[in-house]
Amino acid sequence: MNILILSAGTRNKIVQYFKKELNGIGKVIATDCSNLAPAIYEADKYYITKRITEDGYLEDILDICKNEKIDTLFTLIDPEISLISKNIERFKEIGVNPIVSDYDKVEMCFDKYQMYKFLKENYFKTAKSYIDKEEFYKDLENNKITFPVFVKPVKGSASLNINKVNSKEELDVIWKQADDLMIQEFMNGQEYGSDVYIDMISKEPVLIFVKKKIKMRAGETDKSSSFKDVRLFELIKNFVKKAGFKGIIDIDIFEVNGEYYISEVNPRFGGGYPHAYESGVNVPKMIINNINGVENKEHIGNYDEGIYMMKYNEIKIIKNK
Repeated sequence: MNILILSAGTRNKIVQYFKKELNGIGKVIATDCSNLAPAIYEADKYYITKRITEDGYLEDILDICKNEKIDTLFTLIDPEISLISKNIERFKEIGVNPIVSDYDKVEMCFDKYQMYKFLKENYFKTAKSYIDKEEFYKDLENNKITFPVFVKPVKGSASLNINKVNSKEELDVIWKQADDLMIQEFMNGQEYGSDVYIDMISKEPVLIFVKKKIKMRAGETDKSSSFKDVRLFELIKNFVKKAGFKGIIDIDIFEVNGEYYISEVNPRFGGGYPHAYESGVNVPKMIINNINGVENKEHIGNYDEGIYMMKYNEIKIIKNK
């Protein structure tokens, strides 16, 4: 079995975990558009590719799949998820089964207002959100929402261009600086992240890991502690089944006054996934099982509470050839 990890970047641990789980029964191939992406050097073999926006990129990936006899692939960056999902049939035609949700589900994840509407329509608690500034001002006057609020792009990732706003004056200035913005209620509570695997055969959520976020950096969890709550597990199961996700996803959740609010979904490995793996939550093994035609049994909450993750800097040294 050969696995292709696209746009590996700095996600060294993900490459290491898949190599460990394959244990010599196959190869891990990695790609990136830069030869200074440290994760590619953890793989059995790597390719330096074009940028995903360049003409011919998809064809190059398809060629890599053919040449390396790839069985499955996934990407670690958001823009490429849509590209893979949109072209999933082209991969299946050559015997590759990507670990990715359907295209419409992926696009919903990347459109924060569409996700908000889905959550509201399906009776899941979530932060109030607005794309109409005047509608927000009306609710503000009627005391349905208060400052501070967050203003963020409707489409975006890595917590880029997010502003905490405390007044109408600030909001009016930011609103003029960019299009396609939304206003979101400030959630004053504990933030959690959940790594979830939805079996590619049964389409059932079979693995859930929850971490209490202690510190964030550049949109990713920097320090966290493992957390368990049966009520939260049930909420997550209901949500992912209603939404129809597949494979690995990462969910952001807030707890405010004892109630859980679903915030955002990343349809890929989250940056904090190493916390789950090191706590015994083995998504790579489940992916390998599915590609081998084996349906995974449920392992929800099979880990200890109070396991802490602390990220720290490491370096990779290579010699220029």
